[in-house]
Amino acid sequence: MKLDEITYKINGCAMKVHNSLGNGFQEVIYQRCLAIELQKSKINFQREVDQPIFYENINVGTRRADFIVENKVIVELKALTNLENVHLAQVKNYVVAYNFEIGLLLNFGAVNLQFKKSFIRKNSLNQDLPD
Repeated sequence: MKLDEITYKINGCAMKVHNSLGNGFQEVIYQRCLAIELQKSKINFQREVDQPIFYENINVGTRRADFIVENKVIVELKALTNLENVHLAQVKNYVVAYNFEIGLLLNFGAVNLQFKKSFIRKNSLNQDLPD
């Protein structure tokens, strides 16, 4: 499956969850519901996968991504009233640290579902894709 197909399907699943629940729940509730929708859509994913973080080739700890989808896309969920730049920076860091091509930031806490993409291409800097 191509990256744009994967992100399209993830966003569709997220929209279904948000349309059903609305905003106001804790992040973990949206995470569980998104897992159900991804399964129903037959999308391969892992939830809360520990990823090592290295500094100067030394393992300094781990960080847990909310979802890794099709082993290509890292997905971070939020349940906040407003997204801030620090939240997108978190996804950008995951993309680089975990060597993924695309990171998605999904915010279920706003009145409308918010999503941002961050991606890396070989020999280029991280860039944000339009919403």
